[in-house]
Amino acid sequence: MTIKTEQLSSTAFSSATYDDENKDLSMTFVNGGTYIHRNVPQELFDGLVAAGSPGKYWHSNIKDQY
Repeated sequence: MTIKTEQLSSTAFSSATYDDENKDLSMTFVNGGTYIHRNVPQELFDGLVAAGSPGKYWHSNIKDQY
């Protein structure tokens, strides 16, 4: 099991944590709140942390889908 946490350059999110065993993606908002998405493919986490705008990427590819 590997759990990765990446700091995000975003006005909405401060970090994203991915658990590759359970495929859980935890998004931490700048206000301190956390939202967990289940069954998220590794590729989407990788795309999120590489995105120029993590908030837009999250909204387009993850939110309401996982």
